[in-house]
Amino acid sequence: MLLMVGLLRPASANEVMDTLQVHGFLSQALVITDENNFFGPSSEDGGSLQFTEIGANASLRPHEDILLAAQVISRRAGGDRDDMEPKLDHGVIDYQAFSDSTTRFGTQIGRFKNPFGFYNQTRDIAFTRPSILLPQSIYFDRTRSLGLAADGVAIYGEKRLPIGTFRAQVGAGKPQVGDDVARTLSLDTQPGTLDGDMSYIGQLLYEHSDGQFIAALSAAQVNATFESSDPLWNGGQMRFQPWVLSLQYNEEYWSLTAEYALRRTSLNEFRIPQANGSVTGESWYLQYTRRFSRDWQWLLRYDVLITDRDDRSGRQFEETGAGPAHARFAKDLTLGLQWNVHPRVLLAAEYHYVEGTGWLSSQDNPDPNTEKYWNMLLFQASWRF
Repeated sequence: MLLMVGLLRPASANEVMDTLQVHGFLSQALVITDENNFFGPSSEDGGSLQFTEIGANASLRPHEDILLAAQVISRRAGGDRDDMEPKLDHGVIDYQAFSDSTTRFGTQIGRFKNPFGFYNQTRDIAFTRPSILLPQSIYFDRTRSLGLAADGVAIYGEKRLPIGTFRAQVGAGKPQVGDDVARTLSLDTQPGTLDGDMSYIGQLLYEHSDGQFIAALSAAQVNATFESSDPLWNGGQMRFQPWVLSLQYNEEYWSLTAEYALRRTSLNEFRIPQANGSVTGESWYLQYTRRFSRDWQWLLRYDVLITDRDDRSGRQFEETGAGPAHARFAKDLTLGLQWNVHPRVLLAAEYHYVEGTGWLSSQDNPDPNTEKYWNMLLFQASWRF
């Protein structure tokens, strides 16, 4: 890449600085639940303010075919204030090898955002989300680090045809596997760390009539190894293989979106037999958004998560004594409202009626005796520059 950059015609310092763009955002939410906790002690003392997102990004073009881009995020979603430590969200050298009126082809090197579903690549910016919370059955916040980004190489391409536009992206790299993933897999109680291995992801997207209809298929194989000083746990392997089908239809004042996912998660090569195994989960949601007036939008969504397709009700899980049956699924009916007060200011509110606790984090709910039926209110203010 450095050799290629050196062979290109250099731009003057003034030309380069003219391409510099810097943007940022800040979001603060209040989360209130009647039962269970989400993003902090939301069921206590009037709710939780432990959902904060702060970010800044910059991009620069040293050459017409090369883009340098990076974003730093400081995010707290429950947990301690230490979680607010700024982290590199993405940072890439993007080289566009070929481009004309109908075709585009290029590559990204660095920490690239995973092309997963419709919203994963922009999920941290409130202005790009249809609601305060994305559908938790697809875009898990409790294992956010796993799907967010990878360190490696991605190749992308676009082709415009009379029947529509096709876009594709494939990537290989090491995923960001944080403590949230180990906690979800119940590995946090064992001495050791879960580290990402070489993994793969890809997405094929079709867009018809300038975005009136959009369809995408995303797939990945995410690999990780559990390293421990205990020989019984050392060297265990995690494999996560999701498939996501995404569909969206857009009219001037409304949009209909649906996504369906199958997720296979397996643990292998642990010397303790009961630690090994696999499970296939299922997720889907249907979402209707309506734009009214110029700056207002409301949303209605039904979101379903099944942790194990072979135990949809969670009854077998409960019979083993591992926890309540409702911890293995979640059915979420959401009603949301957004108001763009100003191009740089967004206010949002939403209500969730939830059956099940399948996407709740054990960090917020250390007591497994959670309530099956619960309600949640969220209010969020966001600013960008």
